[in-house]
Amino acid sequence: MSGSNAAAGTSNGGSGDAGGAARRNRMPKYSKFTQQELPACKPILTPKWVVSVFFLVGVIFVPIGVVLLLAARDVVEIVDRYDEVCVPGNMTENKLAYIQNSTISKNCSRTLTVTKDMKQPIFVYYELDNFYQNHRRYVKSRNDAQLRDAKKANQTSACEPERTTADGKPIVPCGLIAWSLFNDTYSFTRGNENLTVDKKDISWKSDREHKFGKDVFPSNFQNGSLIGGAKLNPDIPLSDQEDLIVWMRTAALPTFRKLYGRIYVDLKENDTITVNLLNNYNTYSFGGKKKLVLSTATWLGGKNSFLGYAYLSVGGFCIFLAFTFTLLYFIKPSPFYLGLS
Repeated sequence: MSGSNAAAGTSNGGSGDAGGAARRNRMPKYSKFTQQELPACKPILTPKWVVSVFFLVGVIFVPIGVVLLLAARDVVEIVDRYDEVCVPGNMTENKLAYIQNSTISKNCSRTLTVTKDMKQPIFVYYELDNFYQNHRRYVKSRNDAQLRDAKKANQTSACEPERTTADGKPIVPCGLIAWSLFNDTYSFTRGNENLTVDKKDISWKSDREHKFGKDVFPSNFQNGSLIGGAKLNPDIPLSDQEDLIVWMRTAALPTFRKLYGRIYVDLKENDTITVNLLNNYNTYSFGGKKKLVLSTATWLGGKNSFLGYAYLSVGGFCIFLAFTFTLLYFIKPSPFYLGLS
Protein backbone atom coordinates (compact mmCIF):
# COMPACT_ATOMS: atom_id res chain seq x y z
CA MET A 1 0.00 0.00 0.00
CA SER A 2 2.75 2.39 0.96
CA GLY A 3 4.57 1.60 -2.28
CA SER A 4 1.44 2.32 -4.26
CA ASN A 5 0.95 5.61 -2.47
CA ALA A 6 4.53 6.59 -3.13
CA ALA A 7 4.15 5.75 -6.78
CA ALA A 8 0.94 7.74 -6.96
CA GLY A 9 2.59 10.66 -5.22
CA THR A 10 5.47 10.55 -7.62
CA SER A 11 3.05 10.43 -10.50
CA ASN A 12 1.04 13.36 -9.17
CA GLY A 13 4.18 15.33 -8.48
CA GLY A 14 5.36 14.74 -12.00
CA SER A 15 2.10 15.89 -13.51
CA GLY A 16 2.11 18.91 -11.18
CA ASP A 17 5.59 19.89 -12.34
CA ALA A 18 4.54 19.49 -15.96
CA GLY A 19 1.45 21.64 -15.41
CA GLY A 20 3.51 24.33 -13.69
CA ALA A 21 6.03 24.34 -16.53
CA ALA A 22 3.23 24.68 -19.05
CA ARG A 23 1.79 27.61 -17.14
CA ARG A 24 5.20 29.25 -16.95
CA ASN A 25 5.64 28.85 -20.71
CA ARG A 26 2.32 30.58 -21.32
CA MET A 27 3.21 33.56 -19.14
CA PRO A 28 4.55 36.63 -21.00
CA LYS A 29 8.20 37.45 -20.58
CA TYR A 30 8.91 39.91 -17.83
CA SER A 31 9.29 43.51 -18.95
CA LYS A 32 8.61 46.87 -17.36
CA PHE A 33 5.97 47.52 -20.03
CA THR A 34 3.93 44.36 -19.35
CA GLN A 35 4.20 44.88 -15.60
CA GLN A 36 3.34 48.58 -15.91
CA GLU A 37 6.57 49.65 -14.26
CA LEU A 38 7.58 52.26 -16.83
CA PRO A 39 8.61 55.64 -15.43
CA ALA A 40 5.74 58.11 -15.49
CA CYS A 41 5.50 61.85 -15.28
CA LYS A 42 3.01 63.02 -12.67
CA PRO A 43 2.95 66.79 -12.89
CA ILE A 44 1.53 68.76 -10.00
CA LEU A 45 -0.69 71.55 -11.27
CA THR A 46 0.53 74.50 -9.26
CA PRO A 47 -1.33 77.83 -9.41
CA LYS A 48 1.44 79.33 -11.56
CA TRP A 49 1.07 76.59 -14.17
CA VAL A 50 -2.74 76.73 -14.24
CA VAL A 51 -2.88 80.53 -14.48
CA SER A 52 -0.14 80.59 -17.12
CA VAL A 53 -1.87 78.01 -19.33
CA PHE A 54 -5.25 79.76 -19.16
CA PHE A 55 -3.68 83.14 -19.84
CA LEU A 56 -1.63 81.80 -22.77
CA VAL A 57 -4.71 80.20 -24.39
CA GLY A 58 -6.62 83.47 -23.97
CA VAL A 59 -3.81 85.57 -25.45
CA ILE A 60 -3.67 83.28 -28.51
CA PHE A 61 -7.41 82.78 -29.06
CA VAL A 62 -8.61 86.38 -28.68
CA PRO A 63 -6.50 87.82 -31.55
CA ILE A 64 -7.47 84.87 -33.77
CA GLY A 65 -11.15 85.55 -33.04
CA VAL A 66 -10.74 89.24 -33.89
CA VAL A 67 -9.05 88.39 -37.22
CA LEU A 68 -11.80 85.91 -38.10
CA LEU A 69 -14.55 88.41 -37.28
CA LEU A 70 -12.91 91.13 -39.37
CA ALA A 71 -12.60 88.70 -42.29
CA ALA A 72 -16.28 87.71 -41.96
CA ARG A 73 -17.38 91.36 -41.87
CA ASP A 74 -15.55 92.06 -45.14
CA VAL A 75 -18.00 89.74 -46.89
CA VAL A 76 -20.83 91.60 -48.61
CA GLU A 77 -24.17 89.82 -48.84
CA ILE A 78 -27.50 90.62 -50.43
CA VAL A 79 -30.29 88.32 -49.24
CA ASP A 80 -33.76 88.51 -50.77
CA ARG A 81 -36.66 86.27 -49.75
CA TYR A 82 -39.03 85.96 -52.69
CA ASP A 83 -41.31 82.97 -52.08
CA GLU A 84 -44.14 85.11 -50.67
CA VAL A 85 -43.81 88.31 -52.71
CA CYS A 86 -43.83 86.37 -55.99
CA VAL A 87 -47.28 84.93 -55.33
CA PRO A 88 -50.08 86.85 -57.16
CA GLY A 89 -52.18 88.97 -54.86
CA ASN A 90 -55.37 87.02 -55.56
CA MET A 91 -53.74 83.72 -54.51
CA THR A 92 -51.95 84.66 -51.31
CA GLU A 93 -54.50 82.62 -49.36
CA ASN A 94 -53.95 79.53 -51.51
CA LYS A 95 -50.28 79.43 -52.40
CA LEU A 96 -50.27 75.68 -52.94
CA ALA A 97 -52.88 75.97 -55.68
CA TYR A 98 -50.79 78.71 -57.29
CA ILE A 99 -47.58 76.67 -57.42
CA GLN A 100 -49.35 73.51 -58.63
CA ASN A 101 -51.25 75.23 -61.43
CA SER A 102 -49.06 75.05 -64.54
CA THR A 103 -51.26 77.54 -66.41
CA ILE A 104 -50.34 80.39 -64.04
CA SER A 105 -47.16 82.25 -64.95
CA LYS A 106 -44.35 81.81 -62.46
CA ASN A 107 -42.35 84.78 -63.75
CA CYS A 108 -41.31 87.23 -61.06
CA SER A 109 -39.12 90.34 -61.07
CA ARG A 110 -37.13 91.53 -58.08
CA THR A 111 -34.99 94.67 -57.64
CA LEU A 112 -31.87 94.50 -55.48
CA THR A 113 -29.70 97.42 -54.38
CA VAL A 114 -25.99 96.89 -53.78
CA THR A 115 -25.19 98.24 -50.31
CA LYS A 116 -21.40 98.08 -50.65
CA ASP A 117 -18.86 97.50 -53.41
CA MET A 118 -18.75 93.82 -54.36
CA LYS A 119 -15.62 92.46 -56.00
CA GLN A 120 -15.84 89.56 -58.40
CA PRO A 121 -16.42 86.70 -58.32
CA ILE A 122 -19.88 87.20 -56.86
CA PHE A 123 -21.43 83.93 -55.73
CA VAL A 124 -25.10 83.29 -56.42
CA TYR A 125 -26.82 80.94 -53.97
CA TYR A 126 -30.34 79.76 -53.40
CA GLU A 127 -31.30 79.22 -49.77
CA LEU A 128 -34.03 76.91 -48.54
CA ASP A 129 -35.48 76.85 -45.06
CA ASN A 130 -37.38 74.05 -43.31
CA PHE A 131 -36.23 71.52 -45.93
CA TYR A 132 -34.92 68.37 -44.25
CA GLN A 133 -32.51 66.87 -46.75
CA ASN A 134 -31.05 64.88 -43.86
CA HIS A 135 -34.22 62.81 -43.38
CA ARG A 136 -33.28 59.13 -43.31
CA ARG A 137 -35.68 57.97 -46.04
CA TYR A 138 -34.78 60.91 -48.25
CA VAL A 139 -31.01 60.44 -47.92
CA LYS A 140 -31.25 56.70 -48.70
CA SER A 141 -33.43 57.20 -51.78
CA ARG A 142 -30.67 56.97 -54.39
CA ASN A 143 -28.41 54.39 -56.02
CA ASP A 144 -24.77 55.43 -56.27
CA ALA A 145 -23.80 52.51 -58.52
CA GLN A 146 -26.39 53.63 -61.08
CA LEU A 147 -25.02 57.18 -61.02
CA ARG A 148 -21.46 56.00 -61.71
CA ASP A 149 -21.82 53.26 -64.32
CA ALA A 150 -24.09 53.09 -67.37
CA LYS A 151 -23.98 49.29 -67.21
CA LYS A 152 -25.81 49.47 -63.88
CA ALA A 153 -28.67 51.66 -65.05
CA ASN A 154 -31.15 48.94 -64.10
CA GLN A 155 -30.05 49.01 -60.47
CA THR A 156 -32.78 51.00 -58.76
CA SER A 157 -32.77 49.36 -55.35
CA ALA A 158 -33.34 51.76 -52.43
CA CYS A 159 -34.83 54.32 -54.83
CA GLU A 160 -38.43 53.97 -53.72
CA PRO A 161 -40.79 55.54 -54.57
CA GLU A 162 -39.02 56.82 -57.70
CA ARG A 163 -37.57 53.57 -59.07
CA THR A 164 -39.36 52.86 -62.33
CA THR A 165 -41.98 54.33 -64.62
CA ALA A 166 -45.52 52.95 -64.86
CA ASP A 167 -44.41 50.48 -67.57
CA GLY A 168 -41.48 49.21 -65.47
CA LYS A 169 -38.60 51.09 -67.14
CA PRO A 170 -35.80 52.19 -64.78
CA ILE A 171 -35.50 55.90 -64.00
CA VAL A 172 -32.02 57.41 -64.31
CA PRO A 173 -31.20 59.00 -61.93
CA CYS A 174 -33.64 57.30 -59.59
CA GLY A 175 -34.64 58.26 -56.08
CA LEU A 176 -36.25 61.14 -54.23
CA ILE A 177 -33.14 63.31 -54.07
CA ALA A 178 -32.81 63.64 -57.83
CA TRP A 179 -36.60 63.76 -58.27
CA SER A 180 -36.85 66.83 -56.02
CA LEU A 181 -34.14 68.79 -57.88
CA PHE A 182 -34.42 72.56 -57.36
CA ASN A 183 -35.88 74.22 -60.46
CA ASP A 184 -36.10 77.96 -59.82
CA THR A 185 -34.02 79.94 -62.33
CA TYR A 186 -32.46 83.40 -62.14
CA SER A 187 -31.18 85.96 -64.62
CA PHE A 188 -29.63 89.32 -63.73
CA THR A 189 -29.41 92.71 -65.42
CA ARG A 190 -27.79 95.99 -64.36
CA GLY A 191 -29.39 98.74 -66.36
CA ASN A 192 -29.13 97.54 -69.94
CA GLU A 193 -26.27 95.15 -69.17
CA ASN A 194 -26.94 91.43 -68.80
CA LEU A 195 -24.93 89.85 -66.01
CA THR A 196 -23.93 86.35 -67.11
CA VAL A 197 -24.10 83.62 -64.49
CA ASP A 198 -21.24 81.14 -64.93
CA LYS A 199 -22.40 77.68 -63.82
CA LYS A 200 -19.16 75.84 -64.58
CA ASP A 201 -17.33 74.12 -61.72
CA ILE A 202 -20.01 74.88 -59.14
CA SER A 203 -19.84 71.27 -57.91
CA TRP A 204 -17.05 69.36 -56.22
CA LYS A 205 -14.44 68.03 -58.64
CA SER A 206 -14.34 64.70 -56.79
CA ASP A 207 -18.11 64.31 -57.28
CA ARG A 208 -17.89 65.01 -61.02
CA GLU A 209 -15.01 62.62 -61.57
CA HIS A 210 -15.87 59.74 -59.24
CA LYS A 211 -19.56 59.77 -58.29
CA PHE A 212 -21.29 60.65 -61.58
CA GLY A 213 -20.41 58.80 -64.76
CA LYS A 214 -19.47 60.38 -68.06
CA ASP A 215 -21.35 57.59 -69.85
CA VAL A 216 -24.52 57.84 -67.75
CA PHE A 217 -27.34 59.80 -69.37
CA PRO A 218 -30.73 60.67 -67.82
CA SER A 219 -33.59 58.53 -69.07
CA ASN A 220 -37.27 58.43 -68.11
CA PHE A 221 -36.56 61.25 -65.66
CA GLN A 222 -39.67 63.20 -64.54
CA ASN A 223 -41.80 61.18 -66.98
CA GLY A 224 -44.02 59.62 -64.35
CA SER A 225 -47.41 60.74 -63.11
CA LEU A 226 -45.84 62.46 -60.10
CA ILE A 227 -43.63 65.34 -61.25
CA GLY A 228 -41.02 66.65 -58.85
CA GLY A 229 -38.53 69.42 -59.54
CA ALA A 230 -36.32 70.27 -62.49
CA LYS A 231 -35.93 68.21 -65.65
CA LEU A 232 -32.58 67.05 -67.03
CA ASN A 233 -31.24 67.20 -70.55
CA PRO A 234 -31.13 63.55 -71.74
CA ASP A 235 -28.25 64.36 -74.11
CA ILE A 236 -25.87 65.54 -71.37
CA PRO A 237 -24.10 62.99 -69.11
CA LEU A 238 -24.65 63.19 -65.37
CA SER A 239 -21.03 64.24 -64.80
CA ASP A 240 -21.84 67.50 -66.62
CA GLN A 241 -25.19 68.12 -64.93
CA GLU A 242 -23.69 70.25 -62.18
CA ASP A 243 -26.97 71.56 -60.77
CA LEU A 244 -27.91 67.94 -60.07
CA ILE A 245 -24.50 67.17 -58.54
CA VAL A 246 -24.73 70.18 -56.22
CA TRP A 247 -28.28 69.25 -55.19
CA MET A 248 -27.44 65.61 -54.48
CA ARG A 249 -24.76 66.53 -51.95
CA THR A 250 -27.37 66.63 -49.22
CA ALA A 251 -27.33 69.25 -46.48
CA ALA A 252 -27.03 68.38 -42.79
CA LEU A 253 -29.33 71.14 -41.52
CA PRO A 254 -32.88 72.19 -42.49
CA THR A 255 -31.66 75.65 -43.54
CA PHE A 256 -29.00 75.49 -46.23
CA ARG A 257 -27.53 77.28 -49.23
CA LYS A 258 -26.44 75.72 -52.49
CA LEU A 259 -24.32 77.35 -55.15
CA TYR A 260 -26.22 78.36 -58.29
CA GLY A 261 -23.37 80.08 -60.16
CA ARG A 262 -20.88 82.95 -60.22
CA ILE A 263 -20.98 86.45 -61.67
CA TYR A 264 -17.60 87.73 -62.87
CA VAL A 265 -18.44 91.44 -62.78
CA ASP A 266 -17.66 94.02 -60.08
CA LEU A 267 -20.72 95.66 -58.58
CA LYS A 268 -20.57 99.19 -57.17
CA GLU A 269 -22.36 100.61 -54.18
CA ASN A 270 -25.93 101.74 -55.00
CA ASP A 271 -26.03 99.71 -58.22
CA THR A 272 -29.52 98.44 -58.97
CA ILE A 273 -29.79 94.79 -60.01
CA THR A 274 -32.95 93.46 -61.62
CA VAL A 275 -33.56 89.76 -61.06
CA ASN A 276 -35.91 87.92 -63.40
CA LEU A 277 -36.77 84.58 -61.85
CA LEU A 278 -39.09 81.66 -62.32
CA ASN A 279 -40.77 80.76 -59.04
CA ASN A 280 -41.25 77.07 -59.83
CA TYR A 281 -40.10 75.21 -56.74
CA ASN A 282 -42.82 74.13 -54.35
CA THR A 283 -41.90 75.08 -50.78
CA TYR A 284 -45.47 76.04 -49.88
CA SER A 285 -46.63 72.49 -49.17
CA PHE A 286 -44.23 72.16 -46.21
CA GLY A 287 -43.99 75.78 -45.04
CA GLY A 288 -40.52 76.37 -46.43
CA LYS A 289 -38.84 79.61 -47.44
CA LYS A 290 -36.83 80.51 -50.51
CA LYS A 291 -34.13 83.16 -50.67
CA LEU A 292 -31.76 84.43 -53.32
CA VAL A 293 -28.28 85.31 -52.04
CA LEU A 294 -25.53 87.31 -53.72
CA SER A 295 -22.29 87.14 -51.79
CA THR A 296 -18.59 87.88 -52.04
CA ALA A 297 -15.92 85.78 -50.33
CA THR A 298 -12.68 86.29 -48.44
CA TRP A 299 -9.75 84.01 -47.61
CA LEU A 300 -11.98 82.58 -44.88
CA GLY A 301 -14.85 81.85 -47.27
CA GLY A 302 -18.40 83.20 -47.05
CA LYS A 303 -20.02 85.22 -44.30
CA ASN A 304 -19.88 83.25 -41.07
CA SER A 305 -19.22 84.94 -37.72
CA PHE A 306 -19.61 81.80 -35.60
CA LEU A 307 -15.95 80.77 -35.69
CA GLY A 308 -14.78 84.25 -34.72
CA TYR A 309 -17.22 84.48 -31.81
CA ALA A 310 -16.25 80.97 -30.70
CA TYR A 311 -12.55 81.89 -30.50
CA LEU A 312 -13.36 85.14 -28.70
CA SER A 313 -15.62 83.37 -26.20
CA VAL A 314 -13.11 80.65 -25.37
CA GLY A 315 -10.20 83.10 -25.20
CA GLY A 316 -12.12 85.58 -23.06
CA PHE A 317 -13.29 82.83 -20.72
CA CYS A 318 -9.71 81.54 -20.28
CA ILE A 319 -8.45 85.04 -19.44
CA PHE A 320 -11.30 85.44 -16.97
CA LEU A 321 -10.37 82.15 -15.29
CA ALA A 322 -6.71 83.17 -15.18
CA PHE A 323 -7.51 86.41 -13.31
CA THR A 324 -10.01 84.62 -11.05
CA PHE A 325 -7.50 81.95 -10.02
CA THR A 326 -4.84 84.62 -9.48
CA LEU A 327 -7.11 86.55 -7.13
CA LEU A 328 -8.08 83.39 -5.26
CA TYR A 329 -4.41 82.46 -4.90
CA PHE A 330 -3.50 85.80 -3.33
CA ILE A 331 -6.65 86.16 -1.23
CA LYS A 332 -6.70 82.63 0.16
CA PRO A 333 -3.52 80.75 -0.73
CA SER A 334 -3.35 77.02 -0.10
CA PRO A 335 -0.58 75.96 2.35
CA PHE A 336 0.14 72.92 0.19
CA TYR A 337 1.07 75.09 -2.82
CA LEU A 338 3.01 77.74 -0.90
CA GLY A 339 6.04 75.53 -0.76
CA LEU A 340 5.78 74.55 -4.42
CA SER A 341 5.41 77.98 -6.03
